[in-house]
Amino acid sequence: MSNKLTIILCSALLIIAVLAGIVLYPRLPDPVPSHWNAAGQVDGYSSRFWGVFLVPIMLVPLLLLFIAIPNIDPLKANIAKFRGVFNAFILVFTVYMLFVYTLTLLAALGVKFNMTTLLMPVVGLLFIGISYMIRKAKRNFFIGIRTPWTLSNDQVWDETHKLGSWLFLLAGIVTIFTGFFGEKSIYFMLAAILLAAFVPVVYSYILWRKVSQS
Repeated sequence: MSNKLTIILCSALLIIAVLAGIVLYPRLPDPVPSHWNAAGQVDGYSSRFWGVFLVPIMLVPLLLLFIAIPNIDPLKANIAKFRGVFNAFILVFTVYMLFVYTLTLLAALGVKFNMTTLLMPVVGLLFIGISYMIRKAKRNFFIGIRTPWTLSNDQVWDETHKLGSWLFLLAGIVTIFTGFFGEKSIYFMLAAILLAAFVPVVYSYILWRKVSQS
């Protein structure tokens, strides 16, 4: 996906979200639902303004950062090698955030649904997207599994990201099923996420030691 198309699509989605929030604003209660427990039930509220505009406000600096990263990284030539995949991830992340935003507006309008059931499969798909992106990622300072050992060696980077990609894929699949098997299954999701977050860090050190001694 090209840089220009990414910016156009993300900007268009953001504008649509803001316009939807403005149109629906007078119809929404104050406060509005803003937090859900593991069972998918509302357990927190925020003011109508923040309920409607927090996600769009958060997205603006995040998107600007994502767009800036490939230009400010000292290893930007490496990012250029997977820039299309990174751009696609930016769009996927934007869609995910606006999906959460849509659910929030629907809940404020009184639509009844279980947040966990609807959200977890989409979070799982986001993890699968991360899995694909890090498999394609080349050594850089912003995107991927950045440890002192991956950043110091291309072989350590590549092998660590292969493992990390499989673990994030596993976390994504487990998370998708979490939405259908109730509150207790969230523990399996958390275990899978922890594995994906910490095992590659340890593995990168072990692999770095092996490569350094060879």
